[in-house]
Amino acid sequence: MNIDIYKQYFSASCTFNEVDRHGALVWLNVESGEGNVRYEVGVSFFPHVDKEDFAISYDACGLKELISTKGRRSRKRDEQCLAQVQDVANELAASLNGTICWDQPLTEAQYG
Repeated sequence: MNIDIYKQYFSASCTFNEVDRHGALVWLNVESGEGNVRYEVGVSFFPHVDKEDFAISYDACGLKELISTKGRRSRKRDEQCLAQVQDVANELAASLNGTICWDQPLTEAQYG
């Protein structure tokens, strides 16, 4: 089972592969099954050339695994990982020479 616990689009700034990107998708995903659980934070910068443009480009993307262990998904683990999303996403953004404008969301947060 693969579930997006959190997903949201934000204004951002990044130039990657000579393309300016003005939006970022940030997510927290959990994968669980067969007695194992894995949480991952991701960031993907995309051009966002107008209000309607949410075409994700996967070349300016970073991922970081937060937890990979035996067990299953729990509310406590979800909350622990959600609390780390902003810091981890900022690290990933910095590794791509980008910044996320947390105070400028392009969409409402989606929780699953």
